[in-house]
Amino acid sequence: MLNDLSTSRSDRHVRTETAARPDSPARPSAHAKHRHDDAPDAAAEFARLAELDDGPERDAVRDALVTAWLPMAHRIAGRFRDRGESVEDLRQVAAMGLVKAVDRYDPSRGAFESYAVPTITGEVKRHFRDRMWALRVPRRVQDLRNKVRLARRELTSNPGAGEPTVAEIAAHTGLTEDEVGAGMEALESFSTLSLDAELSSADDTCSLADTLGDVDSSYDVIVDREAAKEGLRRLPERERAILYMRFFEDMTQARIADVLGISQMHVSRLISRSCARVRDEALGEQPRAGRPDTDGRTRAA
Repeated sequence: MLNDLSTSRSDRHVRTETAARPDSPARPSAHAKHRHDDAPDAAAEFARLAELDDGPERDAVRDALVTAWLPMAHRIAGRFRDRGESVEDLRQVAAMGLVKAVDRYDPSRGAFESYAVPTITGEVKRHFRDRMWALRVPRRVQDLRNKVRLARRELTSNPGAGEPTVAEIAAHTGLTEDEVGAGMEALESFSTLSLDAELSSADDTCSLADTLGDVDSSYDVIVDREAAKEGLRRLPERERAILYMRFFEDMTQARIADVLGISQMHVSRLISRSCARVRDEALGEQPRAGRPDTDGRTRAA
């Protein structure tokens, strides 16, 4: 946790007078030094905010505190520049974290900066984790990605060090090789390439979409045909003839009825029962109880 590094204006004035008068005894101060110039002295305002009830006066004090500490939020946002997000958007996210810090801060728990810095930083990191991934990656895999990324940086920091292997990264991080592999795949998931991106080659220039395969529906037709073949072979000869005339010669049910000398209604029932039987056998299902067979007899359950 960060130490209390805030400095009051009065303390800065005391140090200035002490430096100007060497003969003056040094005065110890609890706030002898602060880390950043954008950390204002707002202890009195925070104490006042904690005592006020909801209303216009409290809102005014809250807005003034947010405005006073906004430069610190912008500084924290600047740490994350050049990571694929605009600085203005990062500042907006950091400002949201600052508002949360102001609303949740308890003056009795220490300096505001010690609480606000991790709160704002966490809000910005959460923005990258939840909003900036081109593909939705589980939190566990994101953590693996961060461990792998840091391990690669540490292993390649030595002069002359090459790209570490999966085994070396696993040994360095204590992860399994499968976990390292998942983290390395996640390294490529933060951003995506447009399908319209041009790919140049020695012969031609094409887009990424032109190189991707498509689903061939003919494979499904082959699978269905092979699955139905055995069921069709088991049908009585008349039912096979009816299905052939209906689906291969495209004859109407009335025309089939005239050819066979039976009623159109009978042709319709035979087609329905035959198709159901072939379908059940293709799907590996048992015939349903009470369904009449194609020869007019009722099957047992």
